Amino acid sequence: MTATRPPRGSVFLVEDEVMIRMMVTDMLEELGYTVAAEAGEINEAIRLAESTFFDLAILDVNVNGKVISPVADLIKARNKPFIFATGYGFSGLPEEYRDRPALQKPFQLETLGRMIDSALRGLTPGA
Repeated sequence: MTATRPPRGSVFLVEDEVMIRMMVTDMLEELGYTVAAEAGEINEAIRLAESTFFDLAILDVNVNGKVISPVADLIKARNKPFIFATGYGFSGLPEEYRDRPALQKPFQLETLGRMIDSALRGLTPGA
């Protein structure tokens, strides 16, 4: 019998690649977070960003060829922290959000954990 940790918080996850979304979900659960909602396409992500309770969002920058900006705008308006996940580096981030934290894909469990901790404390990584 294994003891389960109480959840550290809830995460809204937007990622269009199903296998990556499953992997990140597993990583989040291992870190003690619950996934409040997940989306694989922009319209679903917009709907969930407006209606779901979460502490933090992790947003794929490019979701099926569409930029994540409308979802990021909604989350910013709700005053919730968010992290981008990208395979394109900082140059792939929407220009208005280049000051936001970004995980370079592929990322490790420890990197994800540090980035989430920083975002929830309102810090930028390395600060």
